[in-house]
Amino acid sequence: MNKFLIVGLGNPGEKYQGTRHNIGFNVINYIAAKLDLKFSLVRFGLICSFNLKGRKVYLLKPSTYMNLSGKSIKYHLQTNKISIDNLFVVSDEIHLPFGTIKCRRKGSDGGHNGHKNIIEYLQDSNYSRLKFGIGNEFKKGDQSNYVLNPWSWKITIWDINYWLVIDNN
Repeated sequence: MNKFLIVGLGNPGEKYQGTRHNIGFNVINYIAAKLDLKFSLVRFGLICSFNLKGRKVYLLKPSTYMNLSGKSIKYHLQTNKISIDNLFVVSDEIHLPFGTIKCRRKGSDGGHNGHKNIIEYLQDSNYSRLKFGIGNEFKKGDQSNYVLNPWSWKITIWDINYWLVIDNN
């Protein structure tokens, strides 16, 4: 059976809920909710799974914080015997205008510390990514505050629906 790991990058804890940096967690939560899945607390994260056309798909929210996500991802790839070719990482992207999405099969970290850590742990940058543009409307030196400050949850859910073009029927 082919297995896949879809990872939403973010930071665990109430403090980070609803922040731009947690768009990956929001996307994973949204998919899990649409499929009525429940997460289990496991080593280095929260995980759930479902079958899709004979394939096992895992949804993972690392508990290692954004910039240390590589440890969790490597562990779950190895534990579940999933090829890096079947890894798909969802994250925020300040280099894309708000509301823009970009899907890449491979590439550099692009200045994103979460992707940098994943590449360091996996020793490979050939994994798929879905990047959600959160814009970069912040003053020089204020990037951390920008990505870690809350934004409207309603806007986030609307944008996920808009970006993913999910049928709400």
